[in-house]
Amino acid sequence: MVPSQFASAAARADQAGFDVVEIHAAHGYLIHQYLSPLSNHRTDKYGGGFENRARLLLEVAEAVRGVWPKGKPLFVRLSATDWVDGGWDIEQTVEVSRLLKREGVDLIDCSTGGVVHDARIPIGPGYQVEFADRVRNEAGVAVAAVGMITEAGQANQIVSRDRADAIFMAREFLRQPHWPLLAASELGIPVEWPIQFERARPQSGR
Repeated sequence: MVPSQFASAAARADQAGFDVVEIHAAHGYLIHQYLSPLSNHRTDKYGGGFENRARLLLEVAEAVRGVWPKGKPLFVRLSATDWVDGGWDIEQTVEVSRLLKREGVDLIDCSTGGVVHDARIPIGPGYQVEFADRVRNEAGVAVAAVGMITEAGQANQIVSRDRADAIFMAREFLRQPHWPLLAASELGIPVEWPIQFERARPQSGR
């Protein structure tokens, strides 16, 4: 039932006019619980070795891609590591990313953690970029980097050095909803500003 339910949700998203959908397989949610050997103790075809633990995710990706239009991107969010020995790790993430690419997934959104509540995570600016870098360059699939990426120069450096294809941001947009406009100005990239904001454009001379 689970793959068909994901597919139904994707079909509704398409009908509602969304341009992108992302399968959430990270942060301790259902699919991540299947992927991680720390949480998956099943003894059937969905438990045990890597192939079995990855089975549900691949079935979901296949089902969603089957109903999601080919011209619209399909993303998958993965926790690249559980940050605990014996858990889900970057090597398995790279391998499952290769398999997801074959299923028609267009981009891997590389996050970490979520299965172990007290995992020791070395949080700091860009602390998850190394995982995006490895997936991009070892699995050969487009990736997004996330996690304490807040500065325009920082984001631009990650992309320009081919460590990621995109930067996904959340908290910084909550703090500064106009971050893209300010980042474009900082990087010297010409973009159209809403006419209501023109007087606030940096170095506008007004």
